[in-house]
Amino acid sequence: MIFSIISRLVNGVKEGVKAGLQGTSDTGSAIVDVVKNTTITLVKGTGEVFSKGIEVAGSIVKGALFGVTDIGASVIGTIKGIVMGTISGIMESGGKQDQAVKGAVAQTIYSAKELGVDIGKASVEAVSGSVDAVKKVGGDAAEATRQAVMAALEAAKNVSDETLTAVKDALATSIEGAKDIIEAAKK
Repeated sequence: MIFSIISRLVNGVKEGVKAGLQGTSDTGSAIVDVVKNTTITLVKGTGEVFSKGIEVAGSIVKGALFGVTDIGASVIGTIKGIVMGTISGIMESGGKQDQAVKGAVAQTIYSAKELGVDIGKASVEAVSGSVDAVKKVGGDAAEATRQAVMAALEAAKNVSDETLTAVKDALATSIEGAKDIIEAAKK
């Protein structure tokens, strides 16, 4: 049951993103609204999946990233917007911040690996997008930073030691407060 719903979400988001961005010259600007509106529409149609919130956020990110690649847009250039749209859409639809952030960031890491893009850069864009989205919808930005950094580290650890090192280095030098979060996680 849940696999069927998740699969429909990935495909629905992929097609929604492709349709929403078709003919758009500035995908970076349009992506937040396209993903957010697609997320809200799909979540309203499958509201029972909120018990699997992390999987929902991850499915939306995966679908959006694959939709972006299908139209030939830059993956790295759209990650922040995809994550912002996903988290905003989920939270505005009644979803929980922690599930939206963790799912969106973790799936960004996994999809970046699958698509062969720079995982360090992808992690920075995902964490930055998470924090911006949470600020925009009135959530706890400091907690979102912690949740996003921890989700990126956990996902990177699941990929490889090399990926974990790349993500730690990228986040520590690019995200305010990430170095402290990474240090605290070592303890």
